[in-house]
Amino acid sequence: MKVQYGDACLSLQQVYQWTGEFMNGISSVTDSPRPGQAHRVVTPEGIAAVEAIVKENRRVTVNEIAAHLDTSHGSAHRIVHDKK
Repeated sequence: MKVQYGDACLSLQQVYQWTGEFMNGISSVTDSPRPGQAHRVVTPEGIAAVEAIVKENRRVTVNEIAAHLDTSHGSAHRIVHDKK
């Protein structure tokens, strides 16, 4: 299989691991939900809030926006810089 598929082929160790998991009752290859902080998405309301903050003070930082909206730095950065 390695000759046919190259690096996209599973290793023998990975095949054994998947075989063992399927024999123990796992029936899906998708990841299970994990505990932790809920995933937040960028919403139109969030975008409007950021636009209002920036209109009020054009020198506001991404960290200040994130703190004001109680969101992550990455989400605030995405809203400010992704104009799609």
